[in-house]
Amino acid sequence: MRVGRTRDGFYVEDTGPGIPENERDDVLDSGYTTKREGTGFGLAIVKRIVEAHGWEIYVTEGSDGGARFEIIGVAQS
Repeated sequence: MRVGRTRDGFYVEDTGPGIPENERDDVLDSGYTTKREGTGFGLAIVKRIVEAHGWEIYVTEGSDGGARFEIIGVAQS
């Protein structure tokens, strides 16, 4: 896992398999899971925390092909 700064926020990325581009918007929705026993709450909670601070979150591809979550608007808060 890697954490770093951006111009107006920060990112968290990993080196796992990544998130397919057509699923990136969905993974932040409550109830979204890829595991039978999953709840789908994890990333939805992250999204709510980010939004409660007035920030934005985007899902993209990490530098090593894994998932990257960019949180922006932090410097403006």
